[in-house]
Amino acid sequence: MQLFYKGQVYTGRRDVIDPAEQGLMGLSTLRLGSGEVYESQSGEYEIGLVILSGSADVAVDGQAFAALGKRANVFAGPAATVYIPRDSSYRVEGKSADFEAALCLVKADKKLAPFVVKPEEVVINHRGGQSWKRDVHDIIVDNGEGKVDKIVLGETYGDPGNWSSFPSHKHDQSIPGVETELTEIYYFRVKPENGFGVQILYTEDRELDEAFVIRDQDSVLIPKGYHPVVAPPSVQVYYLWFLAGSKGRKMQPHDDPQYKGLHALVK
Repeated sequence: MQLFYKGQVYTGRRDVIDPAEQGLMGLSTLRLGSGEVYESQSGEYEIGLVILSGSADVAVDGQAFAALGKRANVFAGPAATVYIPRDSSYRVEGKSADFEAALCLVKADKKLAPFVVKPEEVVINHRGGQSWKRDVHDIIVDNGEGKVDKIVLGETYGDPGNWSSFPSHKHDQSIPGVETELTEIYYFRVKPENGFGVQILYTEDRELDEAFVIRDQDSVLIPKGYHPVVAPPSVQVYYLWFLAGSKGRKMQPHDDPQYKGLHALVK
């Protein structure tokens, strides 16, 4: 199974991780200039359209959401996001020269109503301590209950030189009250753009034991295992993350016992 996807120069829509191949979820990115239009159907997938930069008008099944997006890039503030239900027609018209969005696709059973999460509605959590500090932006998490079918969605901003998704955690088993089985995708941006980070994936039995050098616009599929991220000093690593599973959407990660005690060091 392919886990690591390199970023590429592109225009229009780029299908990064094919949901048909993965079975449950996939990732595409979309670039439009001012006045350029992209139209499509969601089919059997619910979509979180996260605006990475620039602004656009978005319409879903004829319902218009105008002038969305105001950040110059992912590091310039919280995102504006449109939830597009399955079996929907949608239209995106760029309103700036630098519009870019991520399309987070999850196979859904139910069709619900479209909605927008505005930047000021994003819940910002300051997590970690010492050398594992980051800000986690919840876009569609608890607020998605009853409004989405499966998708859980947000963004993480690691501090330069820090670990993220740490202490290492996983969510690949269904243990009621302890852990929820959820597949996840990370989409990365790096500041400065010529910087790098490292994504590590491992299981306790080391059946999976991989490390990938992360550059700007790379993506990683996380079907199982612990998945910490680290950046070198002076480099900030951002990642858009979304999860989905068949046993519910409650976030119940299981920490690697070797590092679980680090929580006690956070004040």
